[in-house]
Amino acid sequence: MAVAKIPSLLLFFPIQNPNLKPYRRLLPLDLSSRSTRSLEVQCAKRAGKQRYPSEKKKLQRITRTLRESDVKNREDGFWRLSMLGVPAHKDPGKDFTGVSLPLLEAIAKVLKFPVAAMLPQEAFSVVRKSFDARKVLKEAEFVYTVDMDIKKLLNLEPRTWDFVARLEPKLGVVEYMSTAKQPSDLVSILHDSRQVQDEVVQEDMFETQNKSLNKVLPKRPKIAVIGSGPSGLFASLVLGELGAEVTLIERGQPVEKRGRDIGALVVRRVLQSESNFCFGEGGAGTWSDGKLVTRIGKNSNGVQAVMKTLVQFGAPANILVDGKPHLGTDRLVPLLRNFRQHLKGLGVDIKFSTRLNDLIVENRQVVGVQVSDASHSPDFDNQELLCDGVVLAVGHSARDVYQMLLQHDVELVPKDFAVGLRIEHPQELINRIQYSALATEVCNGRGRVPVADYKVVKYVNGDHDGTTGIGDSFRSCYSFCMCPGGQVVLTSTNPLELCINGMSFSKRASRWANSALVVTVSSNDFDSFRAHGPLAGLEFQREFERRAAVMGGGNFVVPAQTVPDFLDNKLSETPLPPSSYRLGVHASKLHELFPSRITEALQQSIVMFDKELPGFISKDALLHGVETRTSSPVQVSRHADTYESTSLGRLYPIGEGAGYAGGIVSAAVDGMYCGFAVAKTLGLYRGDIESVLGRAHQNTGFVKY
Repeated sequence: MAVAKIPSLLLFFPIQNPNLKPYRRLLPLDLSSRSTRSLEVQCAKRAGKQRYPSEKKKLQRITRTLRESDVKNREDGFWRLSMLGVPAHKDPGKDFTGVSLPLLEAIAKVLKFPVAAMLPQEAFSVVRKSFDARKVLKEAEFVYTVDMDIKKLLNLEPRTWDFVARLEPKLGVVEYMSTAKQPSDLVSILHDSRQVQDEVVQEDMFETQNKSLNKVLPKRPKIAVIGSGPSGLFASLVLGELGAEVTLIERGQPVEKRGRDIGALVVRRVLQSESNFCFGEGGAGTWSDGKLVTRIGKNSNGVQAVMKTLVQFGAPANILVDGKPHLGTDRLVPLLRNFRQHLKGLGVDIKFSTRLNDLIVENRQVVGVQVSDASHSPDFDNQELLCDGVVLAVGHSARDVYQMLLQHDVELVPKDFAVGLRIEHPQELINRIQYSALATEVCNGRGRVPVADYKVVKYVNGDHDGTTGIGDSFRSCYSFCMCPGGQVVLTSTNPLELCINGMSFSKRASRWANSALVVTVSSNDFDSFRAHGPLAGLEFQREFERRAAVMGGGNFVVPAQTVPDFLDNKLSETPLPPSSYRLGVHASKLHELFPSRITEALQQSIVMFDKELPGFISKDALLHGVETRTSSPVQVSRHADTYESTSLGRLYPIGEGAGYAGGIVSAAVDGMYCGFAVAKTLGLYRGDIESVLGRAHQNTGFVKY
């Protein structure tokens, strides 16, 4: 279908399900003084009363099938009740995760039970609680998902039987389960696996002893795990619990020492190349917002196992219920200490301040690693550690590792990522935009409603000459890693380069809100870096990080520009608004930092964001440069079932650095499944992990939080 060439702005309705393909239409909108490049409009499949007729028929057909299916025993099992709305003024607040009377009223409405107060609270458990303040609602509300234990309900209140007997399944709203969905934490799963495994091993040993009393049992396999981010920690946990001899190698410092090094950076501008916001125990996510949202299925058994494991190591239990769970740096630090102590109790040898220099390869298989003290040069005091496999769990800032992999002809595939700027507003402004009169309930993160955040996505035409037509590519422009009540921080690992990120503490009490505004880039954008082969994207990142460092004037000062000036391609003489960035900002022409195609995409998307969030364009809104490390610029190819590299045996690339994750949870899940896969290869595990945790999510590597 041909697309009309008319000046237009793209209106995009965010797609909740990333697998849904967007419909396309054109709406002409006046850009006034802004760029009038032709943009194609994409809108997602509509929900609720606005669904298309074909979607309504499909849902009705599925619901009819559910109703026709026989619920075998209505006196037993569980009903999951979803989309239970409780008005914000009635709900006890964001920190309450129990069953309140207003929630019972919402449940009674679904059951058509006349007296909500007669429903026993003990029969219900909250599975999910989120906050919905969309303008289409008459009033902001908390939205619950609740599991109802039928047997407990009937025992405590027999008069509910007639109402339960008439309850009918409805897709996504009312669903019957014969048993409760209660996935266990990873440690418990592993303990159960070890008990079964020990029984099998004992039988094998008995048979072996009968055949040959002199036969020597095999030694424990040795595994080196490189990197102590979420993927490395969870891979180490699985392998350690299942009996492998694990050595966890981390170039950075433990969180206690790492915190002091970050303090020296912020106060005295001393950057430790191996201990900073990117390198160290817990990975880059430790000094961040600690977001636990994920696009790989928050209710899946694998994700729930990770979440419950985090609770076991010290995370608050409300992350299991919160619709947008987060930890904050202040909670991540003690959690990581507990995680470390558990690994040490398993016999895992953790080597901090230890840099991976090279792989030891024989016959295209990894047989060990060369490491050295990270406080010295790579050639100083090199040591060799022999092992039966290497789990490569580095982050996307470990650029030297990519170079080393190329020297061993490991297949690296360039992939799309995103670059842009980090925008910061006063948090009170975002509260007013999102909540209107309810903004006064935020109370610096201590109020009844969550600190307001936002998530915006637009698509703009990505062609170079401004024309539109069939087959044109489209750039995704979106907010990324939004940190309400947070601050902008430096994530450089080289003093000649400047890149930034955002972080928040658990209360999100800062007076600023920040988020990256980024634009997707692909191999078409890296033409001038093709000489670097698969690392062209990495060099593309470096180029703009160096430009940002020069533009800021050095000494880790960040170039900044107000949003109105950025849109108008000018630099005003008025002072910049306050910034949370503690190393200083310098008024700069950020509209000249990126190539014009990226700058224009950012400008056009900001204009569109303002239509969705009126007030987003403000003289108090400040852009900071530069945000380039949204995800890895490459993917290390691996086999889907064994997690082993396709080009080098016994090497297992995982997590964000390998291009298979996009956040704390997805990285942890990837490490967990890899741990089981490696254990199975080594004969340490004989079970079927999919029967316990479900099938692993095959991530493409390009992930938005």
